[in-house]
Amino acid sequence: MSIQVTQKAALHIQRSLEKEGGVGLRFGVKTVGCSGLSYTFEKASEITSEDEIFETENVKVLVKKTDLLFLDGSTLDFERQGLNELFKVENPKAAATCGCGESFTIEEND
Repeated sequence: MSIQVTQKAALHIQRSLEKEGGVGLRFGVKTVGCSGLSYTFEKASEITSEDEIFETENVKVLVKKTDLLFLDGSTLDFERQGLNELFKVENPKAAATCGCGESFTIEEND
């Protein structure tokens, strides 16, 4: 099981944690949207027994073990588009995304 973090994403996470505190970025999924699942990103204030920890570039990305089924093999990147900043996820398990790009579905055999 793995989650990759690009250097740009790691730098953004590190700067955010220096400003706001926390032990890492919690990366997960929730049921929502046109296609069924949506990515979530939030500051983690603690590490729980439910978390898998992926450490890259001196930052921790925490993923709940139940969410890892949907996120395994993903690469987390960070982009600036004009005034907007956002995480981008390259997920090999995503079979399709909705037109707005906010949600995704996974292969039925996963």
